[in-house]
Amino acid sequence: MSISALRNQNSLDKLLQQVQKDEAPQKDSKSYVDERLWKPQVDKVGNGYAVLRFLPAPTGEELPWVRIWNHAFQGPTGQWFIENSLTTINQTCPISEYNSQLWNSGVESDKEIARKQKRKLQYYANVYVVSDPTNPQNEGKVMLYRFGKKIFDKLMEAMQPEFPDELPVNPFDFWEGANFMLKIRKVDGYWNYDKSGLDAKSALKPTDEELETIYASQHSLAEFLAPSNFKSYDELKTRLDAVLTGTVNTAKTAADRIMEDEGTTDFKPQFKSESAPEPMQASAPAASDDDDDAMSYFEKLANE
Repeated sequence: MSISALRNQNSLDKLLQQVQKDEAPQKDSKSYVDERLWKPQVDKVGNGYAVLRFLPAPTGEELPWVRIWNHAFQGPTGQWFIENSLTTINQTCPISEYNSQLWNSGVESDKEIARKQKRKLQYYANVYVVSDPTNPQNEGKVMLYRFGKKIFDKLMEAMQPEFPDELPVNPFDFWEGANFMLKIRKVDGYWNYDKSGLDAKSALKPTDEELETIYASQHSLAEFLAPSNFKSYDELKTRLDAVLTGTVNTAKTAADRIMEDEGTTDFKPQFKSESAPEPMQASAPAASDDDDDAMSYFEKLANE
């Protein structure tokens, strides 16, 4: 799609339709250090600040974001299960199956285990780094940003404002969008994004030539959903059995992936019960997406 065609395309309605589709009930990867990822940084007291501009869908793709479900929990063996969920690509996932069995048992202790093991939601999007005071070398770059439901909800609030005096804003638009002011505070051990939000509407750059360069620099989001990036049902089942019963000794992989992905070298997680989630459907406890966003979740693990 050319930059001129993108200017003339009103995509806000299509984005909202896709959100409604994504939030409809569903039936119930491999990790490595990705240098394309932009990661927020915080100071010693847990404060962080950056200015990002969310970008339109890459060339040939429908949406400017992609959703990934994953599981991260420690089993009774002390081993960790940290894997993408096959429910992301609408396939049967052995962890979700197991969690449903636990929930449907009616035993409260089983339900608590299912809560700890339920899937968590992450998003990926292309962003233009407007300001990154901690790492100024990132400024002016197009990078991938991984974020959770709380930040996505803020984008949705801009697209679907609650009050009649508020006009909708498409934060992914080059011309009619707005910069996202990312403000992080540490509250009760978690990264908190309540003070984050959109700035006033503005064009990202003054000329189409500059926007064309940015548009052409985006990374594919569709590749995150390629089946080859997910372990098979049997592979996940084998790993799950190892974490639950110790039948296979592959404990190193989970912790190592988190250390590499989050840039942490002293990761010694001790999984503790999170606060009680929102009420869950008895038939599908793993379908809740009301957790703290994934970044805050992993930050808490890394600091325990």
